[in-house]
Amino acid sequence: MRNTNRRVIAVATIFLLSCVAAAVPVNAQDTIIKAGHLFDSRTGKFVANQTILVRGGRIAEVGPNLTTKSTDKVIDLSKSWVLPGLMDCHVHITSNYPHRKYTGLHDIYTTESSGFRSLRGAFVAEQLLMGGFTTIKEIGNDANYASADVIKAIRQGWVKGPTIFYSGKIIAPYGGQTNGINLENEHLWQFEYIDADTPDEIKKAVRKNIYYGANVIKMVSGDNGTYDEADIRAAVEEAKKSGIKVTVHVMGGQGARNVIMGGAAAIEHGFDLDDDLLRLMKEKGTFLVGTDLYFENLFAYGMSEEQAKAISNGVADRLGRAYKIGTKMAFGTDVIIDLPGMNRLQSNFRVLENWKLAKIPPAYILQTMTLHAAELLGIEKNRGVLEKSYRADVIALGEDPSANIDAIKNVRFVMKDGKVVRNDNKAQ
Repeated sequence: MRNTNRRVIAVATIFLLSCVAAAVPVNAQDTIIKAGHLFDSRTGKFVANQTILVRGGRIAEVGPNLTTKSTDKVIDLSKSWVLPGLMDCHVHITSNYPHRKYTGLHDIYTTESSGFRSLRGAFVAEQLLMGGFTTIKEIGNDANYASADVIKAIRQGWVKGPTIFYSGKIIAPYGGQTNGINLENEHLWQFEYIDADTPDEIKKAVRKNIYYGANVIKMVSGDNGTYDEADIRAAVEEAKKSGIKVTVHVMGGQGARNVIMGGAAAIEHGFDLDDDLLRLMKEKGTFLVGTDLYFENLFAYGMSEEQAKAISNGVADRLGRAYKIGTKMAFGTDVIIDLPGMNRLQSNFRVLENWKLAKIPPAYILQTMTLHAAELLGIEKNRGVLEKSYRADVIALGEDPSANIDAIKNVRFVMKDGKVVRNDNKAQ
């Protein structure tokens, strides 16, 4: 019996040692990135002639004179401007409406299934990743949790896409963001919204979204009723139990004040925020995700040129005031209509025109797409800067974006979590 026990122990020991050996790569290949100009998102400046050592999906070291091995894979970006992966904190990857034919969110509820919406989401997600956006916040309006399936497909490796923060269905007062639905079609909006009119209903809605994959919560206030401070706080406290944040679609006024005082992490849109509210946001640390839609993006909805220009000019004015006051800002686009001849990425980039009109320095715009966005998303210790131990999300451009922000439209290299997904450079 003792000999049998010894044999069992010996076999078990050999098995465990073999498992450990298999789990530890022998002479695993590191990746060396030679960066001609590396963006320090903490200072907003580029540093010349740096080397990034990537190991196991993370940055192992950054510096001008790193020791390398003959077995290292070398990626030569010495003639490029190298940045952390970009982040967009307000996207709708599963939504797209015909140009100048938008009449309401309910249009597609009976014509596009959740499965179809998932396929569109996967298509758009890859566009964004290949354009340098390695992290996005998917903010709802995605049918019956269609984006949750896109996220699963990306994790399975079936499709390519960014790291996605996901809100699930939008929590709103009765009616969501619809209007004029007849009684025979009551609750049609629940394809994309959860009705919640009391703190208890709000808490239940938060729990439901988390169950179906949400890791951020979005609420709408002001469209079909305004949430008070206690309502916002109920959502914030419930979400906090799961370590996630709440963001709220609101335009301004008392509704926005309730959002700020209720402890939400961010205001989405905020087109009507006055200086007092922007200062209050600065004081409380509330982010503005301004979704700074340009004239062309607004005109695509079917409004007149005069209306689109007026709203666009107002957005640029609010954006400039927020920058001068020092309100925290994270980049977000909110495009749901692809412009003629443009894909979603190209349509998104039109919002940069308002950032330029507001005279926001390009380096600061880059910070809202990296460092500041990471802080809002709660990943500032893992992404948003190119430093030791951070995830290896790296992109490269052919021109200096701190001199001309439009340079970010021409990404030629993308690495996500240490894996190259795009490389237009011949020299490696």
